[in-house]
Amino acid sequence: MTTTDALELQGGWSRRPLRELCASIQAGPGQRAEDRGRTQADGGTPVVLPRDLRGQRIVTGETEAVPAVPWGRAQTLVKYQLAEGDILVTRTGTVGRCALVTGEHAGWLFHPNLVRLRLPEAGPVGAAYLAAYVSATAAQNWIRTRVAGAVIPSLSIRTLGELPVVLPPDAEQVAIGATLAALDDKIRAHTEIARATRAYRSALADALMHGVLPAEP
Repeated sequence: MTTTDALELQGGWSRRPLRELCASIQAGPGQRAEDRGRTQADGGTPVVLPRDLRGQRIVTGETEAVPAVPWGRAQTLVKYQLAEGDILVTRTGTVGRCALVTGEHAGWLFHPNLVRLRLPEAGPVGAAYLAAYVSATAAQNWIRTRVAGAVIPSLSIRTLGELPVVLPPDAEQVAIGATLAALDDKIRAHTEIARATRAYRSALADALMHGVLPAEP
């Protein structure tokens, strides 16, 4: 089976462990009982959940479904705030799903079952490329082999930091990241169209079957 370790590298390409590319690899803060039950609609700093990582982006529901931490408590968790260009990775359950943080979710907090990868300002890898790399087949296979056999799959920060990352030259990194990000955007757009169409179909079926709307031949 092909792994990230077995890939032949082209000239000008290199391979480095993830920990050497990140300024920090940080798990989310622990939850307190008194913080539970509060949502974004109540005010406070919203929290990204593992389920929100979809299609390499963060996708949340209505504000009433997004958990939040009270403002006062959030001020003690500043080091856990997200910034644009961070990458989140699930570390338990469905291990390895990842998302690139955009400006929309900057300042949010993240769940303890997520790990935040933060890159240095002038590092050897770009955020878009790294998010695409972690979500690709070779890296996902590498992660799965590290958690295989566990009753509850769990990926430690130390293990994640050992993930070998293949680094093309800067220009190719940018091109690869941009190409795959554009495809991710198209996938999300089609997914949203499908979701809206399903909702419309359900509402239309109810209206037709209860005589609210006439059926046209």
